[in-house]
Amino acid sequence: MTQYAFLNGSFVPLEQAQVSVLDRGFIFGDGVYEVIPVYGRRPFRLQGHLDRLGRSLAAIKLANPWDGARWRELIVELIARHPWQDQSIYLQVTRGAAPRNHAFPADPRPTVFMMSGALKLPSDAERENGVAAISLPDFRWLRCDIKSIALLGNCMMRQAAVEAGCREAVLFRDGWLTEGAASNIFVVKAGTLLAPPKDHLILPGITYDVTLELAQRHGLPLEVRKISEAETRAADELWLSSSSNEILPITRLDGNKVGSGMPGPVYRQMVRWFDAVKAAAVEDAAAAGTHV
Repeated sequence: MTQYAFLNGSFVPLEQAQVSVLDRGFIFGDGVYEVIPVYGRRPFRLQGHLDRLGRSLAAIKLANPWDGARWRELIVELIARHPWQDQSIYLQVTRGAAPRNHAFPADPRPTVFMMSGALKLPSDAERENGVAAISLPDFRWLRCDIKSIALLGNCMMRQAAVEAGCREAVLFRDGWLTEGAASNIFVVKAGTLLAPPKDHLILPGITYDVTLELAQRHGLPLEVRKISEAETRAADELWLSSSSNEILPITRLDGNKVGSGMPGPVYRQMVRWFDAVKAAAVEDAAAAGTHV
């Protein structure tokens, strides 16, 4: 099977896609990205992802190369070129190739790259039993709200988790919960869902947004506020969320049980709500011939 990529206006076999070694994404990590889940060949919460892409581009002072309609056309074509019903779309926009200079080029020509792969969700065993995590100090930069391709800090933290035999790293900065190495983190205490606020220290996740929407829709007690490290460690339930993991329970943190050591009742209810809204969105989009 030929896997296709989109690069600067053309669809090409992935192995043939090439960019300049002077691309500022390669030299400086000067670019932003998105990861979009696709269910039943339809991108999920596409507008939310495109809105976040626009915010990230604006934050680094790079003009969005296309409007929403053009992005949709290209994403739909990329999906159509591959056989998987459920896919994961990766897209990246950099400031393009230019002589090496820390200052931005006066007239940048952005490099736009997209590829798709089969969507690999957590296993049934992981959803039923939960996963393990370690905790680490959050030493990343102070603009974590930008979905930057400069992810060395996140990679170092995720590698530390892997070396510890864990799925994720839960990050704390100055005694407060921020997020995971590649996920948002939720705490449940006494039946109330706690979520760190959207600020410059966390990435505003699309699945994070869906989780909050579902809590509000179904009357689940919810507090969006700063969460201390002590509260996190004393949680009845601990979850991670991302586009590729959906919502997943963390049942061990630093080798210690979280709550009972098994996924809790609030998590199980939230996953039922999430699965239902995902299925309904796909069905509605299919009926209307639109995107979810």
